[in-house]
Amino acid sequence: MTIERPWQRWLLRITLFIAMMILVVPGAWVVLTAFRPNVEVMARPPVWIPQQWTLNNFLGIFGFLPDRQQGLPVPSYFINSLVISLTSTFVAILIGMMGGYAFARYRFKGKGALFLSFMLSRTVPGVALSLPLFILWSKIGLIDTKFGLILVYMAINIPFTIWLTDGFFRQIPADLSEAAQIDGCTRWQAFWKVEFPLARSGLASAGIFAFLTAWNEFALASQLTRTTASKTMPVGLMDFTAQFTVDWTGMSAMAVLIIIPALVLTFIVQKHLIAGLTFGGVKG
Repeated sequence: MTIERPWQRWLLRITLFIAMMILVVPGAWVVLTAFRPNVEVMARPPVWIPQQWTLNNFLGIFGFLPDRQQGLPVPSYFINSLVISLTSTFVAILIGMMGGYAFARYRFKGKGALFLSFMLSRTVPGVALSLPLFILWSKIGLIDTKFGLILVYMAINIPFTIWLTDGFFRQIPADLSEAAQIDGCTRWQAFWKVEFPLARSGLASAGIFAFLTAWNEFALASQLTRTTASKTMPVGLMDFTAQFTVDWTGMSAMAVLIIIPALVLTFIVQKHLIAGLTFGGVKG
């Protein structure tokens, strides 16, 4: 659809601006709160731009300001989140890539029903699984373990990864693999040397989505973890809440630490991410 009239273009721009403000303002407020003193958080009327920029909120959560508050095991939370997210993402991509390739290239009995069952598993809200998972995990001894959370995030990410990679492999002509095999490649070599490089952008897209799902998930992690041995960064945010008070500045500083790795990873793979999201959109 082409927008020709000036008032339509301006209406579209204003609408997009309002939508972006709704999305950006809450996140910007959290980031600004992380660099403001607590007195400005409680000020009325609200102080939008910090008048006194400070790093004490970050120093406090690491325990460098003992007169203000007790430090939290932030490094442990960070390592737990990193190990759980990277491991679950790697396994989900590995299994999802094989599953997506099988669905895209092979015909077998029950293929449609199996694929539909994978997709239906994604329709169940994660919070609805918290009680059944807690009961099951408690019986087999996986409560408060990294391995328990890794299994959960693998189960969540594998169906989505299969669906995403299936679409990418379908866009790659099977003739390329057949031509490579005619030239002397084995089936495995044809996949790694021909098809895998072409689908790499799509796999990067699936990987970033799987990582962010595991990195940001809170509902299941809060039910299945208890101590610093397995608590993740989002669950660690609850350490800033007490019965009658909330340390908003410390919580905001912790939230910024959660945001930074996701931003860095997205920036690193942004070229592959954009290519993967648009892969197959234009046929030549």
